[in-house]
Amino acid sequence: MPVPLYLDVHLPLAIAVQLRRREVDVVHAVEEGTDRLEDDELLELAKRQGRVMVTQDIGFRVMSEDWQRQGRVFAGLFYGHQLAANIGRWVADLELIAKASEASEWANAVQHLPL
Repeated sequence: MPVPLYLDVHLPLAIAVQLRRREVDVVHAVEEGTDRLEDDELLELAKRQGRVMVTQDIGFRVMSEDWQRQGRVFAGLFYGHQLAANIGRWVADLELIAKASEASEWANAVQHLPL
């Protein structure tokens, strides 16, 4: 089963649009109206939906690493610094991950992007 993704407000909507064109299951916080939720609420929401959170926000990375140490469950996090890659690279890496792996592989994991 492909990996469903949840993009937070810090990622351009264009990434979600391009991923959908490539048949990747993705939602964006702005489209879902969740862009005002606190980071922990959004990570919990992504977990309930079975989606790996994708962000450029260092706060998410720090929080998810804290959750790992505490044994708190989340669906996974893909983090990349906003200057580390352009939109095309984000789309390519996320498409590869979504299509070539299983959601269960990312549970409680933090993956840095670009690959």
